[in-house]
Amino acid sequence: MPSYIIAYHGEIQKPATPEEGAAQMQQWKDWVTNLGDAVINPGSPIGTSKLVNTAGITDDTLPDPMSGFSVVKADTLDAALEMAKSCPYVDAGGTLRVAELIEMGG
Repeated sequence: MPSYIIAYHGEIQKPATPEEGAAQMQQWKDWVTNLGDAVINPGSPIGTSKLVNTAGITDDTLPDPMSGFSVVKADTLDAALEMAKSCPYVDAGGTLRVAELIEMGG
């Protein structure tokens, strides 16, 4: 069964209180729990990134930076998109990009 990365992008509404933060975290935990065995890696937030290319290393100033990820397994991209649609990150103002992880032959 293929694996898909769900990449979290954009700024989300920051909780105004610790209680709101706990509620947001609980919504995300509930989403992961509801996905069940489809979750390969529930993911993690990520920090500030840098860009690396032939010109060297620079600050990542590209719009809409990635802020975290999850990895799920699904039969099709459409099935992975259905999983992503219910992610509370979207309701908090963020966007998600979903793509199949392509296995490299060894």
